[in-house]
Amino acid sequence: MAHVLVVYCSLSGNTKAAAEAVAAGAEAAGAHVMVKTASEAQPEDLVNCDAVALGSYDAFGYMGGGLKDFLDRAFYPTRGRVTDKPYAAFFTHGGGGEAGRSLDSLAQVFKLTRVAPVLSIQGRPTGQAVADLEELGAKLARAASSNP
Repeated sequence: MAHVLVVYCSLSGNTKAAAEAVAAGAEAAGAHVMVKTASEAQPEDLVNCDAVALGSYDAFGYMGGGLKDFLDRAFYPTRGRVTDKPYAAFFTHGGGGEAGRSLDSLAQVFKLTRVAPVLSIQGRPTGQAVADLEELGAKLARAASSNP
């Protein structure tokens, strides 16, 4: 069974709801899922999973500080140990919607392999946004299952 890690930071609860939808999609696709806030997540969580979803709110066109902190803490301890690991990224925003670039850029520094375009959700996810997030989780679970 593939192990998927969902790491996120949230202020208003919108990104938390998005993370839960990603996790539900991955679980429905047969993965074991661990959901952690960025402050709870540890570098070894990233090493020990088969795939990772990174989620944040848009903070002035950048990822939230909590997720940046996790990635800062994880970089050196995981260096060379997560290369080619599948990842997906999602973020919520109130109208700006540019945080995806920072998420994608840092994932490339870790040499993670993107399985889908960064998903941008305005406000709290409902309806089609939830379905899109669940599909993102399912894609990640499928990629984790096929990752050697």
